[in-house]
Amino acid sequence: MATRSASASTASRLQTSAPAPPRTEVERLVVRVQACEACPRVLYSHVLGASNGPARARFMFVGEAPGRLGAGRSGVPFQGDESGRRFELLLATAGLQREAVFVTNALLCNPVDDAGRNRRPQSSEVERCLPFLRAQIEAVEPEIVVALGEVALAALGRIEAHGMRLRDHPGEAIAWRGQTLVALYHPGRRALVHRPEQKQQADWLALGSLCAQRSRIVTVEPIPFSGEAGVRQARK
Repeated sequence: MATRSASASTASRLQTSAPAPPRTEVERLVVRVQACEACPRVLYSHVLGASNGPARARFMFVGEAPGRLGAGRSGVPFQGDESGRRFELLLATAGLQREAVFVTNALLCNPVDDAGRNRRPQSSEVERCLPFLRAQIEAVEPEIVVALGEVALAALGRIEAHGMRLRDHPGEAIAWRGQTLVALYHPGRRALVHRPEQKQQADWLALGSLCAQRSRIVTVEPIPFSGEAGVRQARK
């Protein structure tokens, strides 16, 4: 009896400690993503989980890939590096709340060169990750999908052609697979060479107006784009 009782107690503890099964489509997708090792030249950071945002969100932002010093470390898209700080500021400029939007990347792992530095994702890497991006869009069901940069815009075009080129259509919104697609420049500083800060600010203000028309989720007054002071204000 004592042996059976001890065994039952052990089994009970093991059953209690077992992870809960995935409940949402995003959670089931996370399990698949964590098992992926399709790309040989990336750090398998697999940045997809609860930190990306709500399992259902009206607005989705798609970036390029996790950065080595940002999401590759924090596990949170656009957090911990310069691109992340600018993204938070631009969200505030649009009057959007981070916890109300879903943020992801065309490539879910960190692409690195032979020296371990960030590099641009290869087309083949984005192609391998495309089923995951498509699945995220289908699971989250956003009304508005925002492409942040050329890599993201091209990846979305592989899911369904949209005919947009970032340099020709910055800030524009079009109908796309029953949703609205918006093309914006990546929040990294390198994009300022192609799209000056004031124009990017105007793009995000226009995005905020578009989002405000679609949902009451926009509850924060737009914050002026004002460099580091704006970053500090946005974090309050």
